[in-house]
Amino acid sequence: MSDGAGRVALVAAGLFFAAMTGAPAAPPLPPGARAEVVSPDRLPGWRDDDHRVALRIFAAGCAADPPLRQGAPIPPALAGACAEAGRLVAGGAPDRATARRFFEERFSFWRIRPEGAERGFMTGYFEPEFEGSLTRTTAFPTPLYGRPADLVTRLAGDGWPGVDPALSAARKTAKGLEPFPERGAIENGALDGQGLELLWLRDPVDRFVLQVQGSGRVRLPDGKTVRLVYSGRNGHPYTSLGRVLSERENIPPAQMTMDRLVARLKADADFARDLIRLNRSFVFFARNDDLPPDSGPIGGAGLPLTALRSIAIDRAIWPYGLPAWIDAEIPGGTGGMERLARLMVAQDTGSAILGPARVDLFVGSGPEAGHRAGLVRHGFDFTVLWPRAEAR
Repeated sequence: MSDGAGRVALVAAGLFFAAMTGAPAAPPLPPGARAEVVSPDRLPGWRDDDHRVALRIFAAGCAADPPLRQGAPIPPALAGACAEAGRLVAGGAPDRATARRFFEERFSFWRIRPEGAERGFMTGYFEPEFEGSLTRTTAFPTPLYGRPADLVTRLAGDGWPGVDPALSAARKTAKGLEPFPERGAIENGALDGQGLELLWLRDPVDRFVLQVQGSGRVRLPDGKTVRLVYSGRNGHPYTSLGRVLSERENIPPAQMTMDRLVARLKADADFARDLIRLNRSFVFFARNDDLPPDSGPIGGAGLPLTALRSIAIDRAIWPYGLPAWIDAEIPGGTGGMERLARLMVAQDTGSAILGPARVDLFVGSGPEAGHRAGLVRHGFDFTVLWPRAEAR
């Protein structure tokens, strides 16, 4: 049985058990992780949140069809709850109490603890904005590529005999599947002559940041802005350059922010080239010129993200559209720390987001959001809202 099929069976069995016994169905978790049912009234800040915001996001649907990146199967009860939220919002603007009751009545609440720890771990990400050009110039010599035609993404259940199971994508050839070129080979010209260049950026550091964040805006010389969305990756494992630099230069992990990493890379082009190539993963993009300027970027679910309401989750464990309660102390927008206790929606994923209580918080767009996102590396309490069997 494939991992995807096995997870569907687990979800179905859990919902059946809940229907027969009246007990809430626990979410399926990997070995070692723990789930404890809790009452929403015992969540600090639950009644103070404006649940209408999360309801509007949830009502847009669990995921696009197809999503931008395949995720765990969406349980029928969750899809039904998304549809019901859509009808509720379409019928008028629900008040705060109605929105809160919707989540309380249609979901059971489960505090998630990863193996060997009491709390989860949260980082932040953002939609960067860079200068660039649609043509190569001396000021903008670094290409950003669209998805190659021969790139094949591994889906749940794909066996791919003879292909390293650690690879999440491969190249389709006349002889079968083979590893796609890694970052170093691509930077040395492995994709030249295919017409894949979408636009050009100032340097490889800007490209690296955009690839890590998975989306971005590029301002052209004429003042227009191009919106970019994730369109695939070469399948090689992701390596955290912040972790590598922290170890090499004895920098405490808590001090290794994105701002500090970028500054170090920008200061030495040769050093930047060599360090960036340690991350063999390479991300491809597509233009999305239909996105309004005030819209967030498109996440893995295929839907726009909302600042401080959308999170990226491990797509092998959690389905898109899942509501989750986050309780944490994170860096504030104007300095110091602030309490973040609110209802989120899982709308994105990432290669480094692995584990049942590991999330990436979408902070927003632009440099201020980027600075704040780079400071978020904190423990947090993670409570998922798992759909009740009777949700429809």
